[in-house]
Amino acid sequence: MTKMSLVRMAMVFVAVSTLSTGCALFGGSDDEGDGGGNSEFDTGGSRGMDGDGTDLSGGVSVPELEAIYFDYDRAVIREDQKPTLRGNSSAIVSRDEWRTVVVEGHCDERGSEEYNLALGERRANSVKQYLANLGVPSSRMDTVSFGEAKPAVQGHDESAWKWNRRSEFRVIR
Repeated sequence: MTKMSLVRMAMVFVAVSTLSTGCALFGGSDDEGDGGGNSEFDTGGSRGMDGDGTDLSGGVSVPELEAIYFDYDRAVIREDQKPTLRGNSSAIVSRDEWRTVVVEGHCDERGSEEYNLALGERRANSVKQYLANLGVPSSRMDTVSFGEAKPAVQGHDESAWKWNRRSEFRVIR
């Protein structure tokens, strides 16, 4: 592991620790990109662990829950993603064995790490609220933001970035 990747991992750890202790990050960065600074702000918090100490960054991916995608620097659910969320809602409600569904917020590489962690949090909370409005009990959902730390597609242009601006789902049984 290079010195630079160790420094980056340490910075992400500090940022995630700050978010998980309830410190909200207000405002944006001056960077262009997914972390630009013009998106709406949702004050709902994301956590790294739930109340009984379960690590929310874990869980398993299940084929019934599909990822949804966001526009650049936005946390608003797109119209074309709502059918996917309706399907996810039905799957969650019908599976009592899924104790907790973790909604993960992700961003593309543009913007500062701090801003992207906050944007990922807004995305995850937006999805959680939409699912709650569809009848999924909030008590069965939690959120976590990974910011830009877990890209789905490697690349430095829109053909990669469009797949990295997303929310994914993990199930804790």
